[in-house]
Amino acid sequence: MTDELSTPLGRKRRKKRTGLRSGRWMALPWGRICAALVVLAGLGIGAWIVLVDDPQGGRPVADAPVSLEPDPNPVAEEVASAPAAVTPLAADGPSIITIGETTSSQDTAGTPATDLEQDLFEMTENGPLPRISNSGLKPYEAYARPSISPQAAGGRKLIAVVISGLGLSDPTTREAISALPGTVTLAFAPYGSNLDALTDMARADGHEIMLEVPLEPFDYPQNDPGPHTLLVEQPTRDNLEKLYWLLTRMTGYTGVINHMGARFTASAVDFSPIMEELGMRGLAYLDDGSSNRSVAPQLARQNGVPYARVDSAIDTNPSQTSILAALDALKRTADERGNAIGILSALPVSIRTLSEWADALDQEQYLLVPVSALSRTEATQ
Repeated sequence: MTDELSTPLGRKRRKKRTGLRSGRWMALPWGRICAALVVLAGLGIGAWIVLVDDPQGGRPVADAPVSLEPDPNPVAEEVASAPAAVTPLAADGPSIITIGETTSSQDTAGTPATDLEQDLFEMTENGPLPRISNSGLKPYEAYARPSISPQAAGGRKLIAVVISGLGLSDPTTREAISALPGTVTLAFAPYGSNLDALTDMARADGHEIMLEVPLEPFDYPQNDPGPHTLLVEQPTRDNLEKLYWLLTRMTGYTGVINHMGARFTASAVDFSPIMEELGMRGLAYLDDGSSNRSVAPQLARQNGVPYARVDSAIDTNPSQTSILAALDALKRTADERGNAIGILSALPVSIRTLSEWADALDQEQYLLVPVSALSRTEATQ
Protein backbone atom coordinates (compact mmCIF):
# COMPACT_ATOMS: atom_id res chain seq x y z
CA MET A 1 0.00 0.00 0.00
CA THR A 2 2.76 2.31 0.94
CA ASP A 3 4.58 1.45 -2.20
CA GLU A 4 1.59 2.24 -4.36
CA LEU A 5 0.99 5.60 -2.57
CA SER A 6 4.65 6.56 -2.92
CA THR A 7 4.81 5.85 -6.64
CA PRO A 8 4.58 8.99 -8.79
CA LEU A 9 1.32 9.48 -10.67
CA GLY A 10 1.35 8.30 -14.31
CA ARG A 11 4.35 6.04 -13.92
CA LYS A 12 3.39 2.48 -13.45
CA ARG A 13 6.24 0.07 -13.06
CA ARG A 14 6.43 -2.43 -15.92
CA LYS A 15 6.51 -6.03 -15.08
CA LYS A 16 9.66 -7.82 -16.31
CA ARG A 17 8.99 -10.23 -19.18
CA THR A 18 9.98 -13.70 -18.52
CA GLY A 19 11.46 -14.79 -21.97
CA LEU A 20 8.28 -15.00 -24.00
CA ARG A 21 10.07 -14.43 -27.35
CA SER A 22 12.94 -16.75 -26.64
CA GLY A 23 10.50 -19.36 -25.68
CA ARG A 24 8.65 -19.12 -28.96
CA TRP A 25 12.00 -19.24 -30.91
CA MET A 26 13.06 -22.33 -29.10
CA ALA A 27 9.71 -23.89 -29.70
CA LEU A 28 10.23 -23.99 -33.56
CA PRO A 29 10.73 -27.47 -35.21
CA TRP A 30 14.43 -27.11 -35.79
CA GLY A 31 15.02 -30.75 -36.48
CA ARG A 32 12.80 -30.82 -39.50
CA ILE A 33 14.17 -27.50 -40.79
CA CYS A 34 17.75 -28.75 -40.60
CA ALA A 35 16.83 -31.98 -42.31
CA ALA A 36 15.16 -30.08 -45.15
CA LEU A 37 18.23 -27.88 -45.59
CA VAL A 38 20.49 -30.89 -45.75
CA VAL A 39 18.29 -32.45 -48.47
CA LEU A 40 18.26 -29.21 -50.50
CA ALA A 41 22.05 -28.89 -50.24
CA GLY A 42 22.49 -32.44 -51.47
CA LEU A 43 20.22 -31.83 -54.42
CA GLY A 44 22.11 -28.63 -55.29
CA ILE A 45 25.49 -30.37 -55.20
CA GLY A 46 24.18 -33.19 -57.38
CA ALA A 47 22.79 -30.76 -59.96
CA TRP A 48 26.13 -28.90 -60.06
CA ILE A 49 28.04 -32.11 -60.75
CA VAL A 50 25.66 -33.19 -63.48
CA LEU A 51 25.18 -29.85 -65.26
CA VAL A 52 28.36 -27.90 -64.65
CA ASP A 53 31.15 -30.45 -64.47
CA ASP A 54 29.78 -31.92 -67.71
CA PRO A 55 29.81 -29.05 -70.30
CA GLN A 56 27.18 -30.85 -72.34
CA GLY A 57 25.01 -31.63 -69.30
CA GLY A 58 21.34 -31.26 -69.95
CA ARG A 59 21.78 -30.99 -73.73
CA PRO A 60 20.64 -33.69 -76.14
CA VAL A 61 23.67 -35.27 -77.82
CA ALA A 62 23.84 -37.49 -80.90
CA ASP A 63 27.06 -39.15 -82.03
CA ALA A 64 27.68 -39.27 -85.79
CA PRO A 65 30.87 -40.51 -87.46
CA VAL A 66 32.61 -37.76 -89.45
CA SER A 67 35.62 -38.34 -91.70
CA LEU A 68 37.90 -35.40 -92.40
CA GLU A 69 40.05 -37.32 -94.87
CA PRO A 70 39.47 -36.39 -98.57
CA ASP A 71 38.93 -39.03 -101.19
CA PRO A 72 42.28 -40.39 -102.38
CA ASN A 73 43.58 -38.80 -105.59
CA PRO A 74 46.53 -40.85 -106.90
CA VAL A 75 47.51 -38.25 -109.51
CA ALA A 76 47.40 -35.41 -107.01
CA GLU A 77 49.29 -37.40 -104.37
CA GLU A 78 52.04 -38.22 -106.84
CA VAL A 79 52.47 -34.58 -107.82
CA ALA A 80 52.23 -33.36 -104.23
CA SER A 81 54.88 -35.83 -103.06
CA ALA A 82 57.31 -34.94 -105.83
CA PRO A 83 60.18 -32.55 -105.06
CA ALA A 84 59.13 -28.95 -105.58
CA ALA A 85 61.81 -28.09 -108.10
CA VAL A 86 60.26 -24.97 -109.55
CA THR A 87 62.29 -22.80 -111.87
CA PRO A 88 61.43 -19.10 -111.47
CA LEU A 89 59.80 -17.60 -114.52
CA ALA A 90 61.32 -14.67 -116.29
CA ALA A 91 59.51 -11.57 -115.19
CA ASP A 92 59.57 -9.88 -118.56
CA GLY A 93 59.25 -12.47 -121.26
CA PRO A 94 57.72 -15.68 -122.53
CA SER A 95 58.91 -18.98 -121.14
CA ILE A 96 59.51 -21.32 -124.06
CA ILE A 97 60.31 -24.96 -123.46
CA THR A 98 62.23 -26.23 -126.46
CA ILE A 99 64.28 -29.26 -127.44
CA GLY A 100 63.93 -29.10 -131.20
CA GLU A 101 61.31 -28.63 -133.83
CA THR A 102 57.74 -29.84 -133.70
CA THR A 103 56.88 -31.47 -136.98
CA SER A 104 53.57 -30.73 -138.65
CA SER A 105 52.19 -31.69 -141.99
CA GLN A 106 52.18 -28.89 -144.56
CA ASP A 107 49.24 -30.58 -146.24
CA THR A 108 47.03 -30.67 -143.15
CA ALA A 109 48.15 -27.85 -140.83
CA GLY A 110 45.70 -25.00 -140.51
CA THR A 111 43.23 -26.37 -143.08
CA PRO A 112 40.05 -28.37 -142.60
CA ALA A 113 40.51 -32.03 -143.56
CA THR A 114 37.37 -34.05 -143.06
CA ASP A 115 38.85 -37.55 -143.10
CA LEU A 116 41.78 -36.51 -140.93
CA GLU A 117 39.62 -34.66 -138.43
CA GLN A 118 37.35 -37.66 -137.96
CA ASP A 119 40.38 -39.43 -136.49
CA LEU A 120 41.33 -36.47 -134.29
CA PHE A 121 38.33 -36.56 -131.99
CA GLU A 122 36.04 -39.02 -130.24
CA MET A 123 32.32 -38.44 -130.07
CA THR A 124 30.87 -38.02 -126.58
CA GLU A 125 27.47 -37.06 -125.23
CA ASN A 126 28.69 -33.45 -125.06
CA GLY A 127 30.27 -33.36 -128.50
CA PRO A 128 33.60 -34.12 -130.23
CA LEU A 129 36.48 -34.49 -127.77
CA PRO A 130 40.02 -34.03 -129.17
CA ARG A 131 42.39 -36.97 -129.15
CA ILE A 132 45.61 -38.18 -130.74
CA SER A 133 44.83 -39.99 -133.98
CA ASN A 134 45.43 -43.68 -134.53
CA SER A 135 48.50 -42.76 -136.59
CA GLY A 136 49.91 -40.70 -133.71
CA LEU A 137 49.10 -37.26 -135.15
CA LYS A 138 48.25 -34.72 -132.45
CA PRO A 139 45.63 -31.98 -132.80
CA TYR A 140 48.38 -29.49 -131.93
CA GLU A 141 50.37 -30.63 -134.96
CA ALA A 142 47.43 -31.03 -137.31
CA TYR A 143 45.88 -27.62 -136.69
CA ALA A 144 49.00 -25.49 -136.27
CA ARG A 145 49.47 -22.87 -138.97
CA PRO A 146 52.69 -23.52 -140.93
CA SER A 147 55.26 -20.96 -139.93
CA ILE A 148 58.95 -20.24 -139.78
CA SER A 149 60.88 -21.42 -136.73
CA PRO A 150 63.08 -19.18 -134.57
CA GLN A 151 66.13 -21.06 -135.84
CA ALA A 152 65.21 -20.32 -139.47
CA ALA A 153 64.20 -16.68 -138.96
CA GLY A 154 67.50 -15.37 -140.27
CA GLY A 155 67.92 -12.83 -137.51
CA ARG A 156 64.40 -11.44 -137.78
CA LYS A 157 62.47 -11.13 -134.55
CA LEU A 158 59.34 -13.23 -134.16
CA ILE A 159 56.21 -11.76 -132.60
CA ALA A 160 53.03 -13.71 -131.82
CA VAL A 161 49.81 -11.91 -130.96
CA VAL A 162 46.64 -13.47 -129.53
CA ILE A 163 43.14 -11.99 -129.52
CA SER A 164 41.13 -13.43 -126.61
CA GLY A 165 37.44 -13.49 -125.78
CA LEU A 166 36.19 -14.14 -129.30
CA GLY A 167 32.92 -15.90 -130.01
CA LEU A 168 30.82 -13.95 -127.53
CA SER A 169 30.04 -11.15 -129.98
CA ASP A 170 29.34 -12.35 -133.51
CA PRO A 171 30.04 -9.00 -135.26
CA THR A 172 33.28 -8.38 -133.32
CA THR A 173 34.49 -11.92 -134.00
CA ARG A 174 33.81 -11.59 -137.72
CA GLU A 175 35.65 -8.27 -137.77
CA ALA A 176 38.69 -9.85 -136.10
CA ILE A 177 38.71 -12.75 -138.55
CA SER A 178 38.53 -10.55 -141.62
CA ALA A 179 40.59 -7.53 -140.50
CA LEU A 180 43.57 -9.26 -138.91
CA PRO A 181 46.31 -11.14 -140.78
CA GLY A 182 46.13 -14.91 -140.66
CA THR A 183 49.27 -15.03 -138.53
CA VAL A 184 47.33 -13.59 -135.57
CA THR A 185 46.10 -16.37 -133.27
CA LEU A 186 42.44 -16.22 -132.23
CA ALA A 187 41.27 -17.54 -128.84
CA PHE A 188 37.58 -18.32 -128.41
CA ALA A 189 35.54 -18.30 -125.20
CA PRO A 190 33.60 -21.57 -124.71
CA TYR A 191 30.25 -19.83 -124.21
CA GLY A 192 29.55 -18.52 -127.71
CA SER A 193 26.37 -19.66 -129.44
CA ASN A 194 27.81 -19.86 -132.96
CA LEU A 195 31.27 -21.28 -132.34
CA ASP A 196 31.29 -23.92 -135.06
CA ALA A 197 30.57 -21.45 -137.85
CA LEU A 198 32.95 -18.80 -136.50
CA THR A 199 35.86 -21.17 -135.90
CA ASP A 200 35.41 -22.71 -139.36
CA MET A 201 35.52 -19.20 -140.80
CA ALA A 202 38.64 -18.34 -138.82
CA ARG A 203 40.51 -21.44 -139.94
CA ALA A 204 39.42 -20.97 -143.55
CA ASP A 205 40.92 -17.48 -143.36
CA GLY A 206 44.23 -18.96 -142.18
CA HIS A 207 44.03 -18.25 -138.45
CA GLU A 208 45.32 -20.62 -135.82
CA ILE A 209 42.71 -20.94 -133.08
CA MET A 210 42.76 -21.80 -129.37
CA LEU A 211 40.14 -22.48 -126.71
CA GLU A 212 39.85 -20.49 -123.48
CA VAL A 213 39.46 -22.58 -120.31
CA PRO A 214 38.08 -20.78 -117.21
CA LEU A 215 40.14 -21.39 -114.07
CA GLU A 216 39.57 -20.23 -110.50
CA PRO A 217 41.09 -16.86 -109.52
CA PHE A 218 41.96 -15.92 -105.95
CA ASP A 219 38.86 -13.74 -105.55
CA TYR A 220 36.39 -16.36 -106.74
CA PRO A 221 33.34 -16.27 -106.64
CA GLN A 222 33.31 -12.48 -106.49
CA ASN A 223 35.26 -12.65 -109.74
CA ASP A 224 33.67 -15.53 -111.63
CA PRO A 225 35.22 -16.69 -114.94
CA GLY A 226 31.95 -18.37 -115.92
CA PRO A 227 30.14 -21.72 -115.91
CA HIS A 228 32.23 -24.91 -115.71
CA THR A 229 35.13 -23.08 -114.07
CA LEU A 230 37.77 -25.51 -112.82
CA LEU A 231 38.15 -25.09 -109.05
CA VAL A 232 40.79 -25.92 -106.46
CA GLU A 233 40.12 -28.46 -103.71
CA GLN A 234 37.52 -30.20 -105.87
CA PRO A 235 37.51 -33.91 -106.72
CA THR A 236 39.62 -34.59 -109.79
CA ARG A 237 36.66 -36.31 -111.44
CA ASP A 238 34.57 -33.12 -111.17
CA ASN A 239 37.24 -30.92 -112.75
CA LEU A 240 37.88 -33.43 -115.53
CA GLU A 241 34.18 -33.60 -116.34
CA LYS A 242 34.14 -29.81 -116.60
CA LEU A 243 37.23 -29.92 -118.80
CA TYR A 244 35.64 -32.48 -121.13
CA TRP A 245 32.58 -30.27 -121.51
CA LEU A 246 34.77 -27.27 -122.34
CA LEU A 247 36.92 -29.17 -124.83
CA THR A 248 33.82 -30.24 -126.79
CA ARG A 249 32.61 -26.68 -127.44
CA MET A 250 34.47 -26.47 -130.78
CA THR A 251 36.98 -28.30 -132.95
CA GLY A 252 40.11 -27.52 -134.93
CA TYR A 253 42.09 -25.81 -132.14
CA THR A 254 45.74 -26.36 -131.30
CA GLY A 255 45.36 -26.07 -127.55
CA VAL A 256 43.98 -24.07 -124.66
CA ILE A 257 44.73 -20.79 -122.93
CA ASN A 258 43.75 -20.05 -119.36
CA HIS A 259 41.04 -17.50 -118.65
CA MET A 260 41.92 -16.04 -115.22
CA GLY A 261 43.00 -18.82 -112.85
CA ALA A 262 45.76 -17.37 -110.66
CA ARG A 263 44.69 -19.60 -107.75
CA PHE A 264 44.16 -22.74 -109.82
CA THR A 265 47.41 -22.50 -111.78
CA ALA A 266 49.34 -22.12 -108.50
CA SER A 267 48.04 -25.47 -107.19
CA ALA A 268 50.05 -28.39 -108.56
CA VAL A 269 47.68 -30.89 -106.94
CA ASP A 270 44.65 -29.54 -108.80
CA PHE A 271 46.38 -28.46 -112.02
CA SER A 272 48.39 -31.63 -112.63
CA PRO A 273 45.49 -33.91 -113.73
CA ILE A 274 44.37 -31.20 -116.17
CA MET A 275 47.80 -30.82 -117.74
CA GLU A 276 48.13 -34.59 -117.89
CA GLU A 277 44.86 -34.77 -119.81
CA LEU A 278 46.03 -32.11 -122.27
CA GLY A 279 49.19 -34.13 -122.90
CA MET A 280 47.23 -37.33 -123.45
CA ARG A 281 45.02 -35.55 -125.99
CA GLY A 282 47.82 -33.85 -127.90
CA LEU A 283 46.90 -30.27 -127.01
CA ALA A 284 49.11 -27.27 -126.25
CA TYR A 285 48.88 -24.84 -123.33
CA LEU A 286 49.39 -21.08 -123.49
CA ASP A 287 49.82 -19.25 -120.19
CA ASP A 288 48.28 -15.77 -120.39
CA GLY A 289 51.10 -14.42 -118.22
CA SER A 290 48.82 -12.95 -115.57
CA SER A 291 50.39 -14.86 -112.64
CA ASN A 292 54.03 -15.54 -111.82
CA ARG A 293 52.92 -18.21 -109.34
CA SER A 294 51.74 -20.55 -112.08
CA VAL A 295 53.24 -24.05 -112.08
CA ALA A 296 52.22 -24.53 -115.73
CA PRO A 297 55.77 -24.72 -117.15
CA GLN A 298 56.80 -27.51 -114.77
CA LEU A 299 53.60 -29.50 -115.37
CA ALA A 300 53.82 -28.98 -119.13
CA ARG A 301 57.37 -30.33 -119.09
CA GLN A 302 56.33 -33.37 -117.06
CA ASN A 303 53.50 -34.21 -119.46
CA GLY A 304 55.07 -33.33 -122.80
CA VAL A 305 52.63 -30.47 -123.44
CA PRO A 306 53.70 -27.74 -125.93
CA TYR A 307 53.93 -24.59 -123.83
CA ALA A 308 54.53 -20.86 -124.14
CA ARG A 309 53.84 -17.85 -121.95
CA VAL A 310 52.52 -14.41 -122.87
CA ASP A 311 54.88 -11.48 -122.30
CA SER A 312 52.38 -8.70 -121.84
CA ALA A 313 48.74 -7.69 -122.05
CA ILE A 314 48.62 -5.02 -124.73
CA ASP A 315 45.27 -3.31 -124.15
CA THR A 316 44.98 -2.98 -120.38
CA ASN A 317 44.35 0.66 -121.24
CA PRO A 318 41.98 0.30 -124.23
CA SER A 319 42.87 3.44 -126.14
CA GLN A 320 44.60 3.56 -129.50
CA THR A 321 47.55 5.55 -128.19
CA SER A 322 48.16 3.19 -125.26
CA ILE A 323 47.76 0.10 -127.42
CA LEU A 324 50.29 1.37 -129.98
CA ALA A 325 52.74 2.17 -127.19
CA ALA A 326 52.34 -1.34 -125.74
CA LEU A 327 52.86 -2.92 -129.16
CA ASP A 328 56.05 -0.92 -129.62
CA ALA A 329 57.19 -2.16 -126.21
CA LEU A 330 56.49 -5.70 -127.41
CA LYS A 331 58.82 -5.11 -130.34
CA ARG A 332 61.55 -3.99 -127.94
CA THR A 333 61.09 -7.21 -125.99
CA ALA A 334 61.49 -9.15 -129.22
CA ASP A 335 64.66 -7.17 -129.98
CA GLU A 336 66.13 -8.27 -126.65
CA ARG A 337 64.99 -11.89 -126.62
CA GLY A 338 64.49 -12.77 -130.26
CA ASN A 339 60.74 -13.33 -129.84
CA ALA A 340 57.77 -12.11 -127.85
CA ILE A 341 54.08 -12.88 -127.30
CA GLY A 342 51.36 -10.31 -126.66
CA ILE A 343 47.65 -10.66 -125.92
CA LEU A 344 44.72 -8.33 -126.57
CA SER A 345 41.01 -8.49 -125.76
CA ALA A 346 38.29 -8.75 -128.38
CA LEU A 347 37.55 -5.02 -128.36
CA PRO A 348 36.84 -3.14 -131.59
CA VAL A 349 39.54 -0.55 -130.81
CA SER A 350 42.06 -3.31 -130.10
CA ILE A 351 41.28 -5.12 -133.35
CA ARG A 352 41.49 -1.96 -135.49
CA THR A 353 44.69 -0.75 -133.84
CA LEU A 354 46.38 -4.14 -134.16
CA SER A 355 45.38 -4.37 -137.81
CA GLU A 356 46.96 -0.99 -138.61
CA TRP A 357 50.09 -1.80 -136.60
CA ALA A 358 50.51 -5.16 -138.34
CA ASP A 359 50.22 -3.55 -141.79
CA ALA A 360 53.00 -1.11 -140.91
CA LEU A 361 55.28 -3.69 -139.28
CA ASP A 362 58.77 -3.73 -140.77
CA GLN A 363 58.96 -7.16 -142.39
CA GLU A 364 62.71 -6.85 -142.70
CA GLN A 365 63.13 -6.89 -138.94
CA TYR A 366 60.00 -8.53 -137.54
CA LEU A 367 57.71 -11.39 -138.49
CA LEU A 368 54.22 -12.02 -137.13
CA VAL A 369 53.86 -15.73 -136.36
CA PRO A 370 51.18 -17.93 -134.77
CA VAL A 371 51.61 -18.96 -131.15
CA SER A 372 52.54 -22.51 -132.17
CA ALA A 373 55.75 -21.17 -133.74
CA LEU A 374 56.91 -20.13 -130.25
CA SER A 375 55.55 -23.17 -128.40
CA ARG A 376 57.78 -26.17 -127.99
CA THR A 377 57.73 -29.44 -126.12
CA GLU A 378 60.14 -30.93 -123.62
CA ALA A 379 59.26 -34.31 -122.21
CA THR A 380 60.76 -35.42 -118.93
CA GLN A 381 62.77 -38.61 -118.91
